[in-house]
Amino acid sequence: MNIVVQLLPFIVMMVVLYLIIFLPEKKRKKQYEEMINSLKVNDEIMTKGGVMGRITSLKDDYIILESGPDRSRIKFTKQAIASVITPEETVSEN
Repeated sequence: MNIVVQLLPFIVMMVVLYLIIFLPEKKRKKQYEEMINSLKVNDEIMTKGGVMGRITSLKDDYIILESGPDRSRIKFTKQAIASVITPEETVSEN
């Protein structure tokens, strides 16, 4: 009984740590995977490096992104995508 009382604060701290750190991270990871799986051609995206453009081709592991006034095409892995830019975000920026 005495050892349980001594370990109780440690156990409570571990549970709180799990609830504060690991559960939200798990939720973010699930949302990111859903975003990656829902990508389609002509989606406007931004990469983790800040490159913005339109998807012209989708493969299993990578995408081809068209960007800039010269319509340069760049190959990125899907894991390099930070977010999908919605039309509402584009309008509010201008």
